[in-house]
Amino acid sequence: MWQNYPNPFNSTTTIKFELKAASFIRIDVFNQLGQLIDVLENRRFDAGVYTTAWDGRNSSGQEVASGVYFYRLDAGNFTQSRPMLLLK
Repeated sequence: MWQNYPNPFNSTTTIKFELKAASFIRIDVFNQLGQLIDVLENRRFDAGVYTTAWDGRNSSGQEVASGVYFYRLDAGNFTQSRPMLLLK
């Protein structure tokens, strides 16, 4: 999983990831308190390189405040998290 870009971002950021084999993927966004903000992906992907985007909104479609957020990718036994900075 690569660092999101742009970072910091204003309205939308892109998250790029690569799978060596087909796998069920889940990508979540959390705030600094560890609260789940949004689920970006929750499905099976074939092997390959993919991107997904986060628009700075929560799962209800409301814009979230400026600050540091974390995205976490879970794929089988693999889990990785990275920070991202939303500036308005």
